[in-house]
Amino acid sequence: MTQERFITLVKAEQESLRRFLLALCSGDAALADDIAQEALVRAYVASGSFRGLSKFSTWLFRIAYNCYIDHTRRVRPEQVPLEDRAALRVPSDDASDASFRYQALYQALDRLPEKEKAVIALFYFEDRSIREMADILQMPSGTIKYHLSMGRNHLKACIRL
Repeated sequence: MTQERFITLVKAEQESLRRFLLALCSGDAALADDIAQEALVRAYVASGSFRGLSKFSTWLFRIAYNCYIDHTRRVRPEQVPLEDRAALRVPSDDASDASFRYQALYQALDRLPEKEKAVIALFYFEDRSIREMADILQMPSGTIKYHLSMGRNHLKACIRL
């Protein structure tokens, strides 16, 4: 893949990728941007291995999800009490209004297990099909449906609180 082709494909997916990572990072824009940057660097380095067996977006989202999982394994946010996690986030000036508007949703997403959070973000934020989610998250379709159902139930319970 040429550099120009890679840039063209990334530009088409950049906003969607950032929105997905922002949901996974529970509204932490700086963290989402850091993970997106790491994912794009990894994708560029591996772009020669992209064979087109799946859509480029699926391949890129899989790399981004792996970067997110790598980050959560290093940081272990569950070691920080949930009440204190929101205080650790400092939204950038231009994103502070949007972050505040979706604060309740991000707090609810923050309480979900990682797989449920990823499935909810891909389905509702990115309008991905069950098959695409299965490819991105490398899970069987039945497992995706299970996590989607459980994620919906958990979100309902968290938002009612």
